[in-house]
Amino acid sequence: MDKQQQHHHQLSLAKSSRQRCNEWIFRDVKSDITIQVTGGSFALHKFPLVSRSGRIRKLVAEHRDSDISRMELPNSPGGAETFELAAKFCYGINFEITSSNVAQLCCVSDYLEMTEEFSKDNLSSRAEEYLESIVCKNLEMCVEVLQQCENLLPLADDLKIVSRCIDAIASKTCAEQIASSFSRLEYSSSGRLHTNRQAKCEGDWWIEDLSVIRIDLYQRVMTAMKCRGVRPESIGASLVNYAQKELTKKSSLWNPSAQAKVDFISTEHERLVVETIVGLLPVEKLAVPISFLFGLLRSAVMLDCSIACRLDLERRIGSQLDIATLDDLLIPSFRHAGDTLFDVDTVQRILVNFSQQDDSEDDMDDASVFESDSPHSPSQSSLFKVSKLLDNYLAEIAPDANLKLAKFMAIAETLPTHARTIHDGLYRAIDIYLKAHQGLPDANKKELCKLIDLQKLSQEAGAHAAQNERLPLQSLVQVLYFEQLRLRNALCCSYPDDDCKPVHHQSCRISSGALSAAMSPKDNYASLRRENRELKLELARMRMRLNDLEKEHVCMKRDMAKSSSRKFMSSFSKKIGKLSFFGHSSSRGSTSPSRQSYRTDSKVIERTCASTD
Repeated sequence: MDKQQQHHHQLSLAKSSRQRCNEWIFRDVKSDITIQVTGGSFALHKFPLVSRSGRIRKLVAEHRDSDISRMELPNSPGGAETFELAAKFCYGINFEITSSNVAQLCCVSDYLEMTEEFSKDNLSSRAEEYLESIVCKNLEMCVEVLQQCENLLPLADDLKIVSRCIDAIASKTCAEQIASSFSRLEYSSSGRLHTNRQAKCEGDWWIEDLSVIRIDLYQRVMTAMKCRGVRPESIGASLVNYAQKELTKKSSLWNPSAQAKVDFISTEHERLVVETIVGLLPVEKLAVPISFLFGLLRSAVMLDCSIACRLDLERRIGSQLDIATLDDLLIPSFRHAGDTLFDVDTVQRILVNFSQQDDSEDDMDDASVFESDSPHSPSQSSLFKVSKLLDNYLAEIAPDANLKLAKFMAIAETLPTHARTIHDGLYRAIDIYLKAHQGLPDANKKELCKLIDLQKLSQEAGAHAAQNERLPLQSLVQVLYFEQLRLRNALCCSYPDDDCKPVHHQSCRISSGALSAAMSPKDNYASLRRENRELKLELARMRMRLNDLEKEHVCMKRDMAKSSSRKFMSSFSKKIGKLSFFGHSSSRGSTSPSRQSYRTDSKVIERTCASTD
């Protein structure tokens, strides 16, 4: 059926071409040659044709003895319509050369050898003159000629039609931007000349025009514009505009009802568009919005683009991850059934790229690594932003039943320890994971909760953790200990006393987790050295109190069989509160630790510290 339709279509084209030919050819002389081209045939005369076309002259001369009356030119560029214009030129019939036919005329004149060698002011020189003097001085015309060249390759390339139009476009856009930059120059109040960035840039009007070019020619145009020095922001804006039009115009990703063959062709085209645009992205940061990079990455994953393409996008995103949003990171997984809901592997690689980029920037600094990583440096501030973003991302993916513990922990540990000033977000994400994976063994729960620095929990998060039944017992004990230590510090700060000093510095360090995290690694190291002795003393005291807790734990096991889990936790909290963690007097109204308690425990603490040393 398709072959019959194609045959009927060719017959109709041939009939229409003969009808058009009869309109302009002289009828008083009978035609002596019929020329067959793609899409039609023409009954013409040898004399006007051989006087202009070297190719037809040679073919007629070769068959002089047989008196050729029929000639086939199947490879004539532009088909029947373009050959008709060339035949009209041979007959001396005037027609208009425009940007929509000049490329075809250049190619057909080269194919038919209609040059100055065979006739003065031949079609080739006429078309070339129009191309050089008219088309190459107008950007819109150059774009239109490039569109016409899409079906004339590689001949249009050999004749340098494509390269001349591309060079003209690049030169024109560069000149437009220079003129636009000069128009935005103004004098400040101090008399200095500067660029008004708030003024609208009118030198990028060409962006919309270039979006109609085929991807291979568009790539060559963008490469030429980069070489000419067009601004990276303009290149990026053009890439965004082209991708939005090209990927939505013929998209098969959201069209499952289309035919399989059409889908395959469309998918291949979209894959080529994505990979080409990624290769054209400017190296400068912020040349394109980060949301556009994430959109390209989603398309690259969905279309199964090359590994190099996806890795390049991940590297670019990692270099500016601090300005990303949670919605950007939520990349759907397009693999097999049973996989995670979101593509966590891609996000993990992005985080690794961010960490490595952050380290490399620090190493390149002239100052020391410690100084470049100060709280006020850009890299440190970006770490804070990304850590908050990561905690929100962990909380979003935590309910996924297919998310393995090892993968969750690997993502959480991607950033360095000093990146988080407070661990509330990480605690929330881990709590959500524990709630969604209730069958997790106790050993795995302990490993997971080790990620949380309980000293960096806020007062609200600490109060919640102290009553959280999903946390392992060891974490609960530590939370309660730090909460009481924070409370004691508050009491000591409210009622200053000489006896508060041994605990005051330690508790202040614990209660101000955010401040400690905001310190640079160098400052943290010095602070740890100063507090080493106090840490050992406090650790010894904690070990003594934990021994008492173990005894109490035996008693509490018997209570668990008689009460619900909530009543058990309430009883557990009350018994913990009864313990004398700090050795203070139990008399009502006592707000300072007992000196007698310190004296009775001093020998034991010294022995324990000696054993830890």
